[in-house]
Amino acid sequence: MKVDKVINNNIVSVLEDGKEIVVMGRGLGFRAKPGSEIPEPRIEKIFRLDSQTEVDQFKTLLSNLPLEHIQVSTEIINYAKEVLNKKLNQNIYITLTDHINFSIERFHKNMMFANPLLREVRSFYREEYLIGEYAVALIKRKLHVDLPVDEAASVALHIVNAEYNTKMKDTIDITNLIQYVLELVKQRFHMSYDEQSLNYERFITHLRFLSQRIYSNELLEQTNPEFITMISTMYPEEFALSEEIREYINNTYHHDVTDEEAAYLAIHIKRVRG
Repeated sequence: MKVDKVINNNIVSVLEDGKEIVVMGRGLGFRAKPGSEIPEPRIEKIFRLDSQTEVDQFKTLLSNLPLEHIQVSTEIINYAKEVLNKKLNQNIYITLTDHINFSIERFHKNMMFANPLLREVRSFYREEYLIGEYAVALIKRKLHVDLPVDEAASVALHIVNAEYNTKMKDTIDITNLIQYVLELVKQRFHMSYDEQSLNYERFITHLRFLSQRIYSNELLEQTNPEFITMISTMYPEEFALSEEIREYINNTYHHDVTDEEAAYLAIHIKRVRG
């Protein structure tokens, strides 16, 4: 493996099958020149991003960051992959590394902000939020920076983005949509949720995947009119509310929801009602 470009003392890029990849290791770029051999034992991480645009963005970002910030971000991402057992969009190496570096800078300037979605993230994205807590603890242990718990929610949102290939704005919209539906169901049927129950967990999971399908335009097709008629007959109140939610999504987020999706939503509303 030979150096193609030196980014800084710790980061270089190489060509692999005609594609540029980024290689990290302490001192890798120090006195290195294009064409020089990279000592394999000193390589800490190889970043293979999906496009040259992302590679260029990543190189620009890394050129100005402390190695320790990059290392801790990489460790958090590796931990997230292991815990979730999912492939994450490689763009997370850019977005999360940039976020963590910026958070640390704000901490040193006493400019930390509250995350208004803390409660929702903790409730709707439990696994991702726990990874966020791990991230905050790791940053404290390795960088001696004691970030507030709000940062656990921010890290979680970046991980959700990478899981579902959404933009941060879409992830925030999805989170707000889930909260709106939960509150609407609660008020309409004068009920409270047992957040430890299986039906509540199923409802949250359904709303997450419904929202993701809406934003990725991969909604369930309407293939069974009889099924939809049956659900509207069996659960008229729940189906009517699902239709109301469907209209809200269309008017607010300008996304359509199919009859099939509305029927399944009605089923989950019925289950969570008990």
